[in-house]
Amino acid sequence: MLLTIDHGDTTPLYEQLAVAVRQALAEGAIVDGERLPSARELADQLDVNMHTVLRAYSVLSEEGVLKVRRGRGAVAVAPRPALPPPVAQALDRLLSVADRHHVGRDQIVNALKGAT
Repeated sequence: MLLTIDHGDTTPLYEQLAVAVRQALAEGAIVDGERLPSARELADQLDVNMHTVLRAYSVLSEEGVLKVRRGRGAVAVAPRPALPPPVAQALDRLLSVADRHHVGRDQIVNALKGAT
């Protein structure tokens, strides 16, 4: 599993990492039940602070993408039904922007339901 981030990008590193994990899950590079590297290992690989990885893992855990257990690490959870890549990328961007503006997932779902 190869996860990458761009240190020159203005998007927060934890968001970049969360997007990379979501994308790897969608593409099958990470599969259901697969154990991800520990926060310390991944931080060393990506040359970021361990707390950056922990924050990304926390966001992904809240979304149901990962199960995180203290002392046991993070495990991938079965991905959502596959979306076409452009839709998945747009959704990732939407979620990143929503997170930055403290908009909850339930608000997004309600807005989407009302848009029909």
